[in-house]
Amino acid sequence: MTRFYFFVLMFFWLYYHAVSQSKRLTFEQCVELAISNNIQVKMQHLTAQQSKDQYLKSKMQFLPSINANVNQGYTLGRTIDPLTNEFAESNVRSNNLALSTSWTLFSGFQNIHTLRQNYYMVLASEQDLQKTQSDIMLAVASAYLQILLAEELYKASMHQRNLTKQQVERTKKLYEIGNVPQGTVLEMESQLASDEMQVVVAANTLTLSKLTLFQLLELNINDSIEIERPHINDPDTIMPPLNPELVFTEATQFMPAVKSAEYKMLASEKALAASRGYRMPRITLGASYATGYSSQRKEITGFTWDTPYISGYTVDANGNQYPVYSYNVKYDYKTADFNKQLNDNISKSLTINLIIPIFNNWQANYTVNTAKINALNAKYNLELQQKQLQKEVQQAYHDAIAAYNKYLASRKAEKAANEAFQYVEKKFNLGLVSSYDFNQSKTSLMRAQSEWLKSKYEYIFKLKVLDFYTGKPIKL
Repeated sequence: MTRFYFFVLMFFWLYYHAVSQSKRLTFEQCVELAISNNIQVKMQHLTAQQSKDQYLKSKMQFLPSINANVNQGYTLGRTIDPLTNEFAESNVRSNNLALSTSWTLFSGFQNIHTLRQNYYMVLASEQDLQKTQSDIMLAVASAYLQILLAEELYKASMHQRNLTKQQVERTKKLYEIGNVPQGTVLEMESQLASDEMQVVVAANTLTLSKLTLFQLLELNINDSIEIERPHINDPDTIMPPLNPELVFTEATQFMPAVKSAEYKMLASEKALAASRGYRMPRITLGASYATGYSSQRKEITGFTWDTPYISGYTVDANGNQYPVYSYNVKYDYKTADFNKQLNDNISKSLTINLIIPIFNNWQANYTVNTAKINALNAKYNLELQQKQLQKEVQQAYHDAIAAYNKYLASRKAEKAANEAFQYVEKKFNLGLVSSYDFNQSKTSLMRAQSEWLKSKYEYIFKLKVLDFYTGKPIKL
């Protein structure tokens, strides 16, 4: 029985450990999650789908429209039968069935220009979607690198705290045997408290960095994540042989914002060409096939003769008079059969319409002028996007240069601070320097390490931004 309880407890412990364990995600998985969960990406997908539907609609405009019409009506009281065109005193039931088609043969090339306009809008919406995804990828890369930096700073603060803790224990032992004064012990304990505070600060920074990435991924509030730490070598000491002009030239070939603006400009030009079609004649072809039924339409089923009667007299050449007999005929009627009426009442038509616009309350001119303004706005927007891209590329390039120089300087400063600290630590262990000097040297080392780590990840991110502008995939 005891063994049974032991296995039950082990099962629940393993289950709880498995459930509470955080997800470990690579950078690529983080990007996929962020893109799949982002609301803006989902909305942009809908916009892209709408553009595709609009493009399909413009394709269908080249085909004729076909419509069927079926109605049934009841007329009460005196009225004219729509099929027999006779007065009817009784209630009339009528049915009309029609099939009609209309086909635009010529509309000033509006359909062709509209088709091309919507094609460019499909391409523009795809670029807008790609831009949204690229922005998310850059944001995830920045947050991911911030976590890596925060982890290294946390490890560095832990290392400094442990080093100070060892020195506190050593100083206490020296104080107990009378080799150092009590003030040295107090100074080291004060430094330990300061280092522990730095550990707390570093832990909070790490937590906030993870929260930033968590919010970008838009996970459930109860989820927790951990990232896979990739192997990132120290950056090369030589700046990549790039220049702003080369980066800008490459960026203009594929940057989504610029390509989207370019496609929208082309779409606006086609919209302007389509609007000019309102000033041109329009030719349409129409055809119809119709039939109907009326309860008022009768057909003769038989007849009977009445008793003859004298309706008048006729006289021959001799003056003899003869009576003229007439007969009243009574006819038997019934409502004509439904199917027979449908066959008898068939009507067909074929029409060609020519519409020549002469004056339409200035609507055509207004449409053309509006399209001209939209085309100019699209052109200016393309120029604006190109200038904005040029500024971004220049900024990214000079940011990378500045980060590169800062990285070199901070690495040199970290090496010097590390050598200085090792020298001071040896002298402190020999009792040749005070605890104040030791703490100052350790603080300087910690500051130099922090600056070096920050400049390292800043430089890595700036290089990734340059890769982004030159069309290289962002990888960590």
